[in-house]
Amino acid sequence: MEFGIQFFPDVGPEHKSAADYWGESLNLAEVADAIGYTHVRTVEHYFHVYGGYSTNPLTFLAAAAQRTKRARMVTGAILPIFNHPLKIAGEIGMVDAMSNGRLECGFARAFLPHEFATFGRSLDESRARFNEGIEQVRRLLEETDVTSEGQFHSFKNVTSLPRPTQTPRPPFWVATSSSTESFVYAAEKGYGVMTIPRPPATVRDWIDTYRTTWKAAGHEGQGKVMFATHMYCAPSRQQAIAEARPHLEGYFRCLHDASSDWLRVTSKDYPDHPSMIATDRRDVDSMLESDALWVGTPDELCEKIERYQKSVGGIDSASLQVNFHTLPVKLAEASMRLFAEQVIPKFRS
Repeated sequence: MEFGIQFFPDVGPEHKSAADYWGESLNLAEVADAIGYTHVRTVEHYFHVYGGYSTNPLTFLAAAAQRTKRARMVTGAILPIFNHPLKIAGEIGMVDAMSNGRLECGFARAFLPHEFATFGRSLDESRARFNEGIEQVRRLLEETDVTSEGQFHSFKNVTSLPRPTQTPRPPFWVATSSSTESFVYAAEKGYGVMTIPRPPATVRDWIDTYRTTWKAAGHEGQGKVMFATHMYCAPSRQQAIAEARPHLEGYFRCLHDASSDWLRVTSKDYPDHPSMIATDRRDVDSMLESDALWVGTPDELCEKIERYQKSVGGIDSASLQVNFHTLPVKLAEASMRLFAEQVIPKFRS
């Protein structure tokens, strides 16, 4: 099992400047690379404290690639619905070159109504735009002289530059948090899948579906599953919870506020979101109890990870959110170092 770190800003100017946030994150990425974390990842969001500092994951990863030597650079994830495929393909080619072939590309459908409204996109076009966009980007990276007549974007005889450093292109991932259909899609296409904390029985069903579909599609192996969660490691349980709790609660308040438009809108492409948002009040204690949050001592975290692995049927990679909300960067770094020293080695085999 591999462990990487992810950056998901949930701060605005009233909390911390973007210069400070990304400066601290670049320093943490450099530390992570040096002590054994295998990837650095960030998101794409807009217009809200929840994620809004990270409008282009490839921009940050281009900078992080210059501060690291081994870690993979992972988009978690690019949103085709808000970007032209020609632009995405060109930027991927650049960052794959600048990282010397260390880029991996996660794609997602987006899920926040305020982003769709501001960009003038329909929620009901989410899946269609995603499927078309990721396929056009794939072809632009793998082929030359590409012609595509799409519902949303069309182009003729295009050879995207720079060409990918990796052959035939960087690995693709599909990010999903609530849709069995997305797990099936990723498996059929031969892409990895990224997911987040949900009830273990639900996640196990999704992973089982993904791996069964992967095998039926004729791909080698069983695919790859990346799980993203918050992590805070400290010498005592009391210290870990006391130091992490206010920042976890701040993050979940921010998430709920950003998602609250689902209480007023509906969409055929997101049939479960209104009821899910209405009933989803992320309680830190219950999430700690269910192993959805990885907070505790090194020994406790080893036990949590082992239990989670068994309950969901096994994950290949964990993407750890380490500097959530306004957690002081010194605490985030100390947590990362303790986890790397005493937890990661127990899962390397």
